[in-house]
Amino acid sequence: MNAHRILLTVSLAAYTVLAHSQGSGSVHDVAQRVDAHYNHLTSLQCHYTEHYSGMGLDRTESGTLLLKKPGRMRWQYSQPAGKLFVLDGKNAYFYSPGDAQAQRVPAKQLDDLRSPLRLLLGHTKLEKELDNLTLTQSGSTAILSGVPKGMEQRVKSLTVTVASATGVIVALRLEEMDGAVTEFHFENMKENVPVSDTAFHFEAPEGVSIVSGLVTF
Repeated sequence: MNAHRILLTVSLAAYTVLAHSQGSGSVHDVAQRVDAHYNHLTSLQCHYTEHYSGMGLDRTESGTLLLKKPGRMRWQYSQPAGKLFVLDGKNAYFYSPGDAQAQRVPAKQLDDLRSPLRLLLGHTKLEKELDNLTLTQSGSTAILSGVPKGMEQRVKSLTVTVASATGVIVALRLEEMDGAVTEFHFENMKENVPVSDTAFHFEAPEGVSIVSGLVTF
């Protein structure tokens, strides 16, 4: 589906009941809790649901996400089946079933809405990743919102919903300047699972060529 803009990079979730003594805290406290949780991880696996609305489109997709340090990820879609995005640390590859070509983009050139998610593998600190960071408490969850650095002209806000007690990310919401919204929800998270490097190797299906270009979803 040749739909809209690049959407890449999200991750994960688990749910923990909030103890009252841990539920309160400043923006700094909650952001540090998120950093502390993810900085020790080397890999993550979870199920994701992705909903996009904008540019006349409204669609929901889902699949399995694998993340591994340093800078590797695999978005294996089950709905639609066969759709795939792989980042091997150097290049990103995107393939959609039925296409005659798979697209390759150097990782450093990705104009990617999911790029703020690299914080999930401890590559950055949340307070440095997002400008104008704010906090809203809602029961056992905390909602952090800000603007990803370097994406001010494109992204209006990134909202990160976490389990307050643990800092585990359960949902992400990206709102673009043109009104398009992408939401990710994560469940069945498994941390530090054995993940082979071969999981991030892209091999084009038979008869499909690899071309350099802009990854489109």
